Amino acid sequence: MREQHILRVRFDLPPGHDPDLLEKLRRLIEDVTPRVQILEPDTALADLTGALRFWHRDARGVADLIQLRAIALYGVRSAAAVAPNLLLSAMAAALTPLGKRTVIEGSPEAVDAFLRPRPVRELPGIGSRTAATLAEYGLHTVGDVADVPQLTLQRLLGARAGRTLHERAHGRDTQVVDSTPTPASISAEHAFPRDELDPAEHRRALLALADDLGAGLRASGQIAHGVTCTIRYADQSSTRRSRTLPEATFHTVLLARAVYGVYESLGLQRARVRSIALRADALRPATSATRQLTLDNADDKPLTLEAVADRARARFGHGVLYPAALAVTARTAGARRTGEAG
Repeated sequence: MREQHILRVRFDLPPGHDPDLLEKLRRLIEDVTPRVQILEPDTALADLTGALRFWHRDARGVADLIQLRAIALYGVRSAAAVAPNLLLSAMAAALTPLGKRTVIEGSPEAVDAFLRPRPVRELPGIGSRTAATLAEYGLHTVGDVADVPQLTLQRLLGARAGRTLHERAHGRDTQVVDSTPTPASISAEHAFPRDELDPAEHRRALLALADDLGAGLRASGQIAHGVTCTIRYADQSSTRRSRTLPEATFHTVLLARAVYGVYESLGLQRARVRSIALRADALRPATSATRQLTLDNADDKPLTLEAVADRARARFGHGVLYPAALAVTARTAGARRTGEAG
């Protein structure tokens, strides 16, 4: 089987950039390989496997070419990583600074040299709770986990989670670059004025973003089936987590509840956060919305107030009404809706 070369590029998009900039960068990469997938708000995946022979370059050379074209044509710097699969390219890209690139060869020796020393929490899908459970048994690095039999991991974490962790600890991933257009989405981002350590400020930013997205969804007559939260840190690394909503919605209170759950799963008690981006995924017309009937009417009052707030905002502007928690600090001027894709 031919060795795969999967490229992951994280673009340093400027504040207030052209909403079509990411799509322009997609087309730039498609000039090199047709197998391109965009991960909003700032990342692209590309399968370079079939393009290397055409360009008469190795994987590093093609990555150099894409980064050079991005900065020459659009002034956008990037960090890039090439690896044999999506798992390894995601981990390598998170460790690669802007303007640089990392290449992991496909040999078992090269994969082990990169993967085994890494802290187990760097594996995608490993939250703080799972990492703490593994640490209780002396499993601190990916190499420690890889040396444990799969059945032991399944006893510790459950059948599915243990099997998945075993595969990832050995650098195995069967996902492919999906070049089909992504469902419509709408996103917003908040950049802190300084690297922010306070979890309370993180939560206020998340609430402001959920409020902005909810208002945007209701104004456009759409509902979201999922949310994606991207947190960028002071060292330029980032974490992205997605969650499917129990039921599709455009209500701020339900979006915020889901986003808080994603945030809590990351365990960022002392993280220096530079910016937070929130995306509402897989949008559909609001006419297709359904709501599960319950005997608990706790959400009815917030939803009623939300409708009143929407009418006031339509008449007097978006900043006239907002959740009370956001009044503790200035309304997040750094939060902005960054556009729709579909």
